[in-house]
Amino acid sequence: MSPVLSIENLSIDYLAETTVHAVREVSLTLERGEILGLAGESGCGKSTLAYAITRLLKPPAQITSGRVVFSSREGYDVDLSRLAGDDLRAFRWDKIAMVFQGAMNSLNPVLRISEQLEDVFITHRPELTKAERRIRSGELLERVGVDRNRLRAYPHELSGGMRQRVMIAMALALEPQVLIMDEPTTALDVVVQREILLEITRLRAELGFAVIFITHDLPLLLEISDRIAVMRAGLIVELDDALTLYTKPKHPYTRRLLSSFPSLTGERGGFVRSGDLGDLDGTELDETEQTVEAVEMESR
Repeated sequence: MSPVLSIENLSIDYLAETTVHAVREVSLTLERGEILGLAGESGCGKSTLAYAITRLLKPPAQITSGRVVFSSREGYDVDLSRLAGDDLRAFRWDKIAMVFQGAMNSLNPVLRISEQLEDVFITHRPELTKAERRIRSGELLERVGVDRNRLRAYPHELSGGMRQRVMIAMALALEPQVLIMDEPTTALDVVVQREILLEITRLRAELGFAVIFITHDLPLLLEISDRIAVMRAGLIVELDDALTLYTKPKHPYTRRLLSSFPSLTGERGGFVRSGDLGDLDGTELDETEQTVEAVEMESR
């Protein structure tokens, strides 16, 4: 497989009174058509990394080193740091799209769903007629399992699951090659959450896009991801295929993360069915873990 996205030694700081090193020398590749899970606790730098990829970072955030390269299926590479203005606006949604956390905050509450979906086509496909935009919008809703009659609805008239499906439909409007999903199932009940995950995997198989799926919910990632990167304090501390990471986690933090989820049939930590959990008290830390601990102590 060939990579569709390459992150090379990317570092991001928040330049406040005390500089926060939010992302530190992260290197990742996203293979064409794969689902890459990005897991970690709140504040570890997951969303900051996603915003850097899509060039949505705002001051005081600043990329201090590294780059992100997009490799199109058409055979050319794009260094995202070199995009600006109209080129950057044309690139977003068309090549890389993002589903943000909290659909109700992303959708405009005073506009109908049809207006918000059609706005993507007005901006990026101006050659389409109004009738063509309406037809495509209806097809998008049906693709994600929502009746096209909902085009006339306002966001508050939809359930949380429907609103999230609308956001996924909007992100897929231009058939991007990379879809970044920042905790898209947060605050949804487990039944709706599973429906959304099934839709994502079905659409990925149907359309062939790659996914970066960001969440703190490691069991969820184990179910849908091809590979998983575990992030802590701005560092990628472990990266492996989902099965290996589940059965043979190498890093102490990964083992702690796995052990923190309750079992439906046993004691806490019963979620982990194999692997050595003997160092969960933190007495055996590798070099990366010691670096993380040192940075956290320094920031205090």
